[in-house]
Amino acid sequence: MATLGKWVIIYQLRRRRYVNRANAEGLVMPQSLANVAVHLVFSTMNRQPFLADDELRGEMHKQLGGASKTLACPPLIVGGVEDHVHLLGRMSRSITISEWVKELKRVTSIWIKQREPKLAEFQWQSGYGAFSVSQSETERVVTYIENQREHHRQRDFKAEFRLLLERHEIEFDERYVWD
Repeated sequence: MATLGKWVIIYQLRRRRYVNRANAEGLVMPQSLANVAVHLVFSTMNRQPFLADDELRGEMHKQLGGASKTLACPPLIVGGVEDHVHLLGRMSRSITISEWVKELKRVTSIWIKQREPKLAEFQWQSGYGAFSVSQSETERVVTYIENQREHHRQRDFKAEFRLLLERHEIEFDERYVWD
């Protein structure tokens, strides 16, 4: 047994259990809870319109949502247009953002190439944008993602992405953002 402040560490069969000395019943430390919403944005390689077909794009969004859910990052909404996607989801406590995005891209790249052999050249861009979203702004971001088609009648992906970076005060160098 070791002491760490008011917590006592009890070693049992190679497992640590933290017990509050003030807690006479010896209950396990409360679970960790989080509500971290992240707005992911990434495009197809060179913004090629691989997702121009409405049916295929809808299926891609479902695949992205399913893959995200499998990673314990439940999606709130997935949307986008022919050359990029937006996913608003809740972060898992057991995966990094880069692991989350890497797996989303890997799984959906395999899926689309199997579903549509003529898209053997399909690739996602190597980078991505990840933007924090407060609980009070979640509905606004959901609406924004729902209205992507309308939104992109006024602004292309590059302009939209630049604006997101600026709104979130993320410094960037144009030479390394686009691929």
